[in-house]
Amino acid sequence: MTLTGIEEHWMLPELTSALKAVSHPDESLFFNARGDAGERLEDLGAGRIATMDAQGIDLAVLALTPPGTQALPAREAVALSRLANDTATEAVRTHPTRFRSLSTLPLSSPQHVAAELERAAAQGHVGTMVYGRTGDRFLDDPAYEDFFAAAAELGQPVFIHPQIPTAALRDAAYRGFDPMTDLGLATFGWGWHVEAATAALRLILRGTFDRHPGLQIVLGHWGELLPFWLDRADSLTHMAGLKRSVSDCIRTNVFLTTSGMLNPALLHHALTVTTTDRLIFSTDYPFQQPTRAEIDTFFGHLATDADRHKVSSANAAALFGIDPATS
Repeated sequence: MTLTGIEEHWMLPELTSALKAVSHPDESLFFNARGDAGERLEDLGAGRIATMDAQGIDLAVLALTPPGTQALPAREAVALSRLANDTATEAVRTHPTRFRSLSTLPLSSPQHVAAELERAAAQGHVGTMVYGRTGDRFLDDPAYEDFFAAAAELGQPVFIHPQIPTAALRDAAYRGFDPMTDLGLATFGWGWHVEAATAALRLILRGTFDRHPGLQIVLGHWGELLPFWLDRADSLTHMAGLKRSVSDCIRTNVFLTTSGMLNPALLHHALTVTTTDRLIFSTDYPFQQPTRAEIDTFFGHLATDADRHKVSSANAAALFGIDPATS
């Protein structure tokens, strides 16, 4: 079984420095420095490949770790997005059978986003990873319409990754405990996933997929809560004047990844709202590092060899245009 992971994070040292230098650094940077995470994130060579070999992963789709460049002022975001994309391109060129990459985009400078997406796609990036909000501007803001039009035209899937809630929302809903519990509640414990789910739902309600029916997005962590709440979310369809229901958009325009969460209960629930054609494996490296035995056990919960082939590599190959002959 060929195995592809599509949410395998890395980090650019220059970006870390720039993010730490802003007046209010993103607190989720803390997770990039825990244990050996920082060393693993910056390794685009032998150490990462050794871990992939131990897990049985043949191909990793590299994606810059949160918070990306969106937390930076426009000029810095543009420059560091270009540097990140050039760096990832070089890693893929060095290890063409082991890596592909998702581009990084300067969403704090909306007028530069589509152009950088096009430049990155020409370099060989197979999609892009973005976050649902840049400052106070949501991803569904009309300022990004050219970006989504370009993504649809180029066939570049858009991975919407979680991000930390705004300071105001954290003050209103995510504080009142000790500092680490506050941070955990606002990030991996709850807040990250609500943020990403809300961003995706807003895109649907904005009619993005009515305007761009071929656009494909990816949500990690089994869909960031959305598949578990579609009965209620569908009630928004007519209010928003959509041509298709929210759940139909989920089934036709959204791929879900495992993000290292290999609980079979999550798999079984996902298959009540979508199909194995829409599921893709990922480990969320280095934040999750499932063993080969855990990965094999997970795939044992898929009903057929055909399903295992789809989820392990075929869906990713089709979505991202990965040629099996070069991987």
